[in-house]
Amino acid sequence: MVVLRPLVELLEADGHEAVLTARPLSHTLELLDDWGHPYTALGRYGGAGRLGKARAAGDRLRRLLAFGRRGRFHCALAHGSTDLTAACRALRVANTTMFDYEWASLQHHWNCRLATRVLVPNAIPAARLARYGARPPKLVSYPGLKEEYYLRDFEPDASVLRQLGVEPDAPVAVVRTAPSYALYLGGSENPLLAGVLRRLVDEGAQTVVLARTDEQRAAARALDPRLIVPDRAVDARSLVALADLLVSAGGTMNREAAVLGTPVYSVFEGPLGAVDERLAAEGRLRLLRDPAELEVAGKPGDAWRDRVRRDPRDLLALALPWAA
Repeated sequence: MVVLRPLVELLEADGHEAVLTARPLSHTLELLDDWGHPYTALGRYGGAGRLGKARAAGDRLRRLLAFGRRGRFHCALAHGSTDLTAACRALRVANTTMFDYEWASLQHHWNCRLATRVLVPNAIPAARLARYGARPPKLVSYPGLKEEYYLRDFEPDASVLRQLGVEPDAPVAVVRTAPSYALYLGGSENPLLAGVLRRLVDEGAQTVVLARTDEQRAAARALDPRLIVPDRAVDARSLVALADLLVSAGGTMNREAAVLGTPVYSVFEGPLGAVDERLAAEGRLRLLRDPAELEVAGKPGDAWRDRVRRDPRDLLALALPWAA
């Protein structure tokens, strides 16, 4: 959602009508509610297994087709959607699918073939996407990271620390749990995370756990009562910008930290994608294999200011050339 927000705002500023749909999963609907933009929630979460996912995907596709037939859409855009391309192919609507992790094979096998355009960061070699049917001119790349576009004008809001009861003068660590519902992780939880949390607490870090599910929140609270575990979505970008380190099993938050100058450790269990390979080679992301490798130390409070800033309008031109 965050990568699409500036693009939606630009479209609307240019006089286009932007209609949003969302799949209820993790904090997506909470983030949309916080934004305040109207949206339609379609479908349900199907669980981590293939059968449940297939049934949920079929239900969402049916709902999306019905929704699409009620409108007169000229083009469509999604980041990581498993449904939009199929619906648009059936409705004969030009569309772009975006992603920045190339090893979600089942998803990309269909989306890349059904999409009108496939937009990815230039870190991903074209050869890795050819097997999905994504080749130029359908395949288009953009410079840098998607986070450099949507964080262009971002400034952190320190009130997030007060809301969480975090003291700004003591080390702050943020831990993001794994998307255990993802097929490429087999529905499992990362075994490193418990050791990471114990290490951070023992080192005196105020540790905020951004969990994705109620089960993950309950497990974190049971591990140590000193952990700070929010019940709902928070201003995670501000939190990451103001934190002294991030340990994450996801992707986007790792990249946000790398862009905002916060030391970041990845405990991601899936095959390493090209974007993370590049960040690791540049020393902007560390691959954590043992909690003992964590370094809990303060960082300059304004490290987020010195970052690459890219124009979202450049990304919009590549994503939706039909709306230009």
